[in-house]
Amino acid sequence: MESFIDETLKKYQHQTTPLLMVLRDVQAQYFHIPKQAVELIAKGLEIPRTQIVAVVEFYHFFSFEPRGRYDIFLSDSITDLMLGKKALADYLCAKLQTPLGTVRADGLVSIDNTACTGLCDQGPALLVNGYAIGQLSEQRIDRIVTLIEQNRPVTEWDSDLFEVYDNIQQPGLLLNTKLPRGAALTAAWQRGLTETLDDIKASGLRGRGGAGFTTAMKWASCRATEETERYVVCNADEGEPGTFKDRVLLNSYTHDIFEGMTICAAILGAHKGFVYLRGEYLHLFNKLNAVLEERRAAGLLGDNILGYGWKFDIEIRLGAGSYVCGESSALLESLEGKMGIPRNRPPSSIIKGYLAKPTVLNNVETFVAAAHIAWQGSEWFASCGTEKSKGTKILSICGDCERPGIYEYPFGTSLKEVLKDCGASDVLGVQVGGPSGTFVSTRESDGILTFEELSTGGAFIIFNHSRNIFDIVQNFTHFFAEESCGFCTPCRVGTSLLKKQFDKIHSGHGSAGDIKELQDIAKLIKSTSHCGLGQTAAEPILTTLERYPNLYERQIKQQHSFDPVFDLDGSLAVARKMSGRDDGHAHLTQVEKK
Repeated sequence: MESFIDETLKKYQHQTTPLLMVLRDVQAQYFHIPKQAVELIAKGLEIPRTQIVAVVEFYHFFSFEPRGRYDIFLSDSITDLMLGKKALADYLCAKLQTPLGTVRADGLVSIDNTACTGLCDQGPALLVNGYAIGQLSEQRIDRIVTLIEQNRPVTEWDSDLFEVYDNIQQPGLLLNTKLPRGAALTAAWQRGLTETLDDIKASGLRGRGGAGFTTAMKWASCRATEETERYVVCNADEGEPGTFKDRVLLNSYTHDIFEGMTICAAILGAHKGFVYLRGEYLHLFNKLNAVLEERRAAGLLGDNILGYGWKFDIEIRLGAGSYVCGESSALLESLEGKMGIPRNRPPSSIIKGYLAKPTVLNNVETFVAAAHIAWQGSEWFASCGTEKSKGTKILSICGDCERPGIYEYPFGTSLKEVLKDCGASDVLGVQVGGPSGTFVSTRESDGILTFEELSTGGAFIIFNHSRNIFDIVQNFTHFFAEESCGFCTPCRVGTSLLKKQFDKIHSGHGSAGDIKELQDIAKLIKSTSHCGLGQTAAEPILTTLERYPNLYERQIKQQHSFDPVFDLDGSLAVARKMSGRDDGHAHLTQVEKK
């Protein structure tokens, strides 16, 4: 172990900031983080062992207890459940004789749940030793079980098991064209860096991560800081259940992303950049590094980019399973090798970002758009969209529709058009923006995709009338309670209280005052939490309460007429039907398996 730890620390140049990468290597080698390894890492990096212990305990994919040599995480997102995940999980556990949440006695395999794998368009899905397998079926599970029982290394498994499809259903302004390599860099240099920044400003480009901050303003503000050491960071930690567009961009538009980051670096005068890649996208890690090597060889990264004297390089860092690290300041903490606890703001990352230096942090789609603007000009981009929302938005669409996948639309497109294109029918509602977003009913289908109206980081989860709103909200509410980092009391305690209060109502044990208490807890969490996770954790409850108040009232009345219905996963159930109708349809409460 001493030899392995020494070689691992040398690999990362004995720096403390790549601590997550070090721990990932240790976990992969020993199937857990041994106590001796903690002591050796602490000594080698000259940091307190308590710092390492805290990091291990913070991230889902690290464990002090031995995991199986084949460590399986089943995706438990709402879309996987809708596609029959529970029955398949039971089948897998029975085949491997390993109950969910346990390690088999012989240490061969462990099985657990994880929130989302980024394969919502091709689930149900799982991770085995970090690598994604989608489109699960009993037949595919039989193959997986056979390979495990034969003790075949995952690297030798049939490649078709690991195929992940881009699934682009409707390309638009960005997805229709891939940049010729180096074209945007050459155009930016020939135009001039200040002029390129002006072009990005004239294009109206706003951040595509959800907040919609003006991109050029962020870059200009960072460039104007007195510090000379600056950084560029790409947020590729799309952990929002229902979102998978960045997965596709990282896979097939890799050069576009790196080109956008390099242009940003040239404008800022930054020499170092990072891509923070969500841990569930391990299958993309080697490919991204191979593209970086290709760009270095072509003079598109390194000490003298295109012979123009630019100096800039990019490093890929993997997360280790933490939803909150999608928040920009939590991401920076994680990038520095710490727990992903969001920072106090101000100052923003523009002023004090990575290693307390000025940092531009944008998401994957934003860098792709910036590169295309540098190449094709501001008018090309600004001619699409609306006055305040320029360009296009790439959407991840999944759930109850005939054609789940990636769609790119000009801003100003109506929800009705989106639903028609993806083949959604008998729609109950759409979760726009993932669990932290808004549940939109069919009464709002004329709403348009803009920053001002239907603002989203990219997730559209569609539900038809066979689904139960309370099942949906319960899944999202449990997700937030599980993913709270625990830093602030309103979120740590509040999400737990919210979960218990909602479960009480959902199970048919609620009383008249429980809905008011549920609202009070939700509003308190939203208004007092430290970061965006807590501030949006109550949205599934608040937005459905706003749109379907009668459903909550009826839920606590416990009517006792019964109709046969189908549960989320399609299995036959018996449910209490609530009196009255909403939008012309009966809605269903808690189901009892028959």
